[in-house]
Amino acid sequence: MKNFRIAVWIAVLLLAGVLGWFTLDQSRTREVVAEGPFGVPFTLVSQTGQPITEQALRGKPTALFFGFTHCPEVCPTTLFELGGWMEKVDPQGNKLQAYFVTVDPERDTPEIMNEYVSNVSKRITGISGPPDKIAEVIKGFRVYAKKVPVDENNPNGDYTMDHTASVFLLDSAGRFAGTISYGENPDTAIKKLENLVAKG
Repeated sequence: MKNFRIAVWIAVLLLAGVLGWFTLDQSRTREVVAEGPFGVPFTLVSQTGQPITEQALRGKPTALFFGFTHCPEVCPTTLFELGGWMEKVDPQGNKLQAYFVTVDPERDTPEIMNEYVSNVSKRITGISGPPDKIAEVIKGFRVYAKKVPVDENNPNGDYTMDHTASVFLLDSAGRFAGTISYGENPDTAIKKLENLVAKG
């Protein structure tokens, strides 16, 4: 009986050791993810037709939103609100930047992005690019985006896009720092941007 109890205690200690190691390993993995830049490297095209890479998301805090110009409500509302919040948080325009990445590159050329974004806010830069490159960025930034036919009986006809509606917040090193949800209380959204700027 004594040997049985000893064997049980040894098994318990071994299990505790394995669980402890697993927990420590998982914690380290999360720390590495948190310490590294969010997303993936990319080379796309800004709304002015110039090449733009992930390095644009470095140097100052960034608000990053994925959407499309044919979006009926979520995108124009989000961009309009984001532009207004940025004016309050960073009136001089030198502490905070924002980018709008299309999830519909087939229709959203740089020229169309430029016209669309410029009409909403001068503080936000539109980003487009080849469909395959945009698809890599969407996946790399863990964004949901799916083409949805307007007419189910005509899948090759007109379409809309389902997509993630949150604004991603990145610190000056490009690390994930939170989100602003669609429909977020304006005071809460502004506070999040203020905290992002303060964090740097």
